[in-house]
Amino acid sequence: MPPSGLPLRAERADATLARLQLVITRKLDGLLQGDYLGLLPGPGSEPGESREYRPGDDVRRMDWPVTARTTVAHVRQTIADRELETWLAVDLSASLDFGTSTCLKRDLAIAAAAAVGYLTMRGGNRIGAVVGTGAERNYGGTGAERNYGGTGAENGDKGALVRMPARPGRKEAQGLLRAIARTPSVPGRANLGALIDALNRPPRRRGLAAVISDFLVPPLEWARPLRKLAVRHDVLAIEILDPRELELPDVGVLALADAETGAVHEIQTSDRRLRERYAAAAAVQRSAVAAAIRAAGASHLRLRTDSDWLLDIVRFVAAARHARTRGTTR
Repeated sequence: MPPSGLPLRAERADATLARLQLVITRKLDGLLQGDYLGLLPGPGSEPGESREYRPGDDVRRMDWPVTARTTVAHVRQTIADRELETWLAVDLSASLDFGTSTCLKRDLAIAAAAAVGYLTMRGGNRIGAVVGTGAERNYGGTGAERNYGGTGAENGDKGALVRMPARPGRKEAQGLLRAIARTPSVPGRANLGALIDALNRPPRRRGLAAVISDFLVPPLEWARPLRKLAVRHDVLAIEILDPRELELPDVGVLALADAETGAVHEIQTSDRRLRERYAAAAAVQRSAVAAAIRAAGASHLRLRTDSDWLLDIVRFVAAARHARTRGTTR
């Protein structure tokens, strides 16, 4: 995969992530602005935890509900403006184990997670992740999860979620990215709505939330959680695409297998009208995804397996900066 040309297989995850770090920090470092909650770092206004009052504390920070419950004076601490908390919602369902160009969609999803991670891990910022797979059974705590110290898996109606707590420091961020890269792919459909909603529960401090997926699930299943997430956080939706999902080649009879259900279909790609209907349906689907992301108030970054994903990120950041200078936010 560009630029290394190496797929992010589990046994080579460490070496590939190390090369990704060098490429990302060299080419993209300094392009992103707004790493902090405030323009001028200070004590902040975002409410944090409560503690007992000590002489010299600002009485304007008194936490009266806690004081009334405990009969002991408490003050409410605030979260410093100089800290950014980033959360990744990474969809690693079986549908991402597909690719017909330079890499698999799964590799590109992990590269996108690495780009977000390496660009936001500085200055004591914290980064955490929720990873979704297509497992129909309990994920049960894999080796990757145990090494990182995750809090366990959650069973939903579909799929399983693995939480990786937000921690500061470059070493912890690298461990999180290794754990994501080593997450195995299993058959079954993913619940993208539950994956996004995992960033809403429990409530987290205001920060950056990046949702990385191919968004092949109907928007009705994930649009509402995404809107809810964007109410409090700055949301970036990263859509992973392969060119064969947009149009079919003329190669005669083609057997296609659904990685999530196991269903196999044979289609005659020499039929021009079939190819045209497929391309039209794919265009409608991607338009619906873009409309749902835009309606949620999230930023939309589209990465393809047949293009230079680093250049796509640079263009996205440049366009976002230009939009801010013109008085728009998206």
